[in-house]
Amino acid sequence: MAKPIEFVVNGMQYAVRSDPDSPLLFALRDDLGLTGTKYGCGEGQCGACTVLIGGKPRRSCQYPVSAAAGKTITTIEGLEENGKLHPVQQAFLDEEAFQCAYCTSGMIMSSVALLQQKPQPTEADIVQFLQGNICRCGTHPRILAAVQKAAKARRESRS
Repeated sequence: MAKPIEFVVNGMQYAVRSDPDSPLLFALRDDLGLTGTKYGCGEGQCGACTVLIGGKPRRSCQYPVSAAAGKTITTIEGLEENGKLHPVQQAFLDEEAFQCAYCTSGMIMSSVALLQQKPQPTEADIVQFLQGNICRCGTHPRILAAVQKAAKARRESRS
């Protein structure tokens, strides 16, 4: 049996027994039941599997579970606090920034990382940062509006 690999996900300590080379995505979905992180292309190109590891966006389909040992991971399920959605989650709802919603969790996770790095991004910053997140439904204008709205909401909540 594989040695347990320990990490913190959404503030809780976990230990999984998994092949060390297995993608973190499978540990999150299959072992921990956190299905908000989606399997898209399996090649790290679409962004549907994006999670935050140490606050940085990472493609969990390409991130070996062994590399997550001792790290802090945030998934889409870990963004809300005390029943209140994260400002990016709320903005995506308000702007109706999705249709099929398959890309949404990855888009939100990448947007959260962007706003942590750059609280007042320009439109060009948002487009550049989300370049690796693919939305086949074509809701890009609404996604852009949602990120801008979330940035504004964060600024106003800190005032």
